[in-house]
Amino acid sequence: MSLLMPTRNISLTPEQDAFVDQVVRSGDYQNASEAVRDALRVLRQRRREDALRLRALRAELKLGVDALRRGDSVVIDEADLDRYLTSLATRRGKRARER
Repeated sequence: MSLLMPTRNISLTPEQDAFVDQVVRSGDYQNASEAVRDALRVLRQRRREDALRLRALRAELKLGVDALRRGDSVVIDEADLDRYLTSLATRRGKRARER
């Protein structure tokens, strides 16, 4: 039983074409179609990860906006901003190492 796959003609830049040739010649892939299918799998995975990051960013943004609306915020002078951000990064790094 053979699996019939749709055929599609695509245009590549010379650099992309050379890369596909390179990964096929190196033995990483049996042919150009296999290399392109893998590239599409990677693209699909990256898009999923981007969507998850965007969802997480929106959730964090909502938490921040909600905190501002509650008046739960800190006012920082521009001169102190670098020091404040450094202290936040240090605290986050310390918490991450403790986990």
